[in-house]
Amino acid sequence: MGLTRSFGPLSPHAPVTVNYALDGPPHKLLMHPFPRRVRAVAGGRTLLDTRRGTLVHESNLLPVLYVPEEDVDTSLLVPSDHTTFCPFKGGATYRSLKTGDTTVENVVWTYPEPIEAAAWLRGLVAVYWNAADAWYDEDEQVFAHLTDPFTRVDIRPASRHVVVTHTAPDGLETVLAESGQAGSSGQPMVLSETGLANRWYLPRDDVRVTLAPSDTRTRCPYKGEAVYENAELPPDVVLTDAFWHYPDPLPESARIAGLVSVTTGARDDGSTVTVTVDGEPG
Repeated sequence: MGLTRSFGPLSPHAPVTVNYALDGPPHKLLMHPFPRRVRAVAGGRTLLDTRRGTLVHESNLLPVLYVPEEDVDTSLLVPSDHTTFCPFKGGATYRSLKTGDTTVENVVWTYPEPIEAAAWLRGLVAVYWNAADAWYDEDEQVFAHLTDPFTRVDIRPASRHVVVTHTAPDGLETVLAESGQAGSSGQPMVLSETGLANRWYLPRDDVRVTLAPSDTRTRCPYKGEAVYENAELPPDVVLTDAFWHYPDPLPESARIAGLVSVTTGARDDGSTVTVTVDGEPG
């Protein structure tokens, strides 16, 4: 993620502010060892258990774990006729996962004869993340994907004036939250995640509208499980999943505990939610 997106060196649009040149195609691949044991469990069985995993970074994609075939329980796999072709890796063959009476189609793939430029993929297999019931990095369960050693999440307190505004289709503006000025309850935090725009996290008491629970949940391997809330604006406007927070963030993101952030951009009803920081787009 850190290498292949945005301004990363393996991005198709890598920055020109460098004193070197990368000799390669716009679509780049890089593989390196993953430093810890990884396990995947499906149907109560260990599908994958490896200390020899590797991460393959591919332009514009999240890194994917590839492991030696010997580290996968092939007794849980059944043949599939499905195949795909990647111009950067070659032809892929697939196998399906069978546990008990349940079969999940085409969840494990390999490149039996990868193209010469990716010959190092020979003998390695990959598993779709959602095919397993649980993944473990050493003994800690992880969600969404493995963490990328080239990605950082930095959280810093900021003496900045942060304003969250909702603009209705008719131009009516409503301040949803405001932090970092006299009268606000605390200090905003800025969260910088490699390759992504800054996110601002504000004290809950600085939200000026009513928040109501939403059923939406998302998971981040760097921050934990996010819980979303709807914003209720008078007289009868509801902004679905407008705010989110991490009730129990992972230790490395503990500083955002008790703070809320906001979903910005255009909404389905034609309205927009924006963040300004010291009067500038944030």
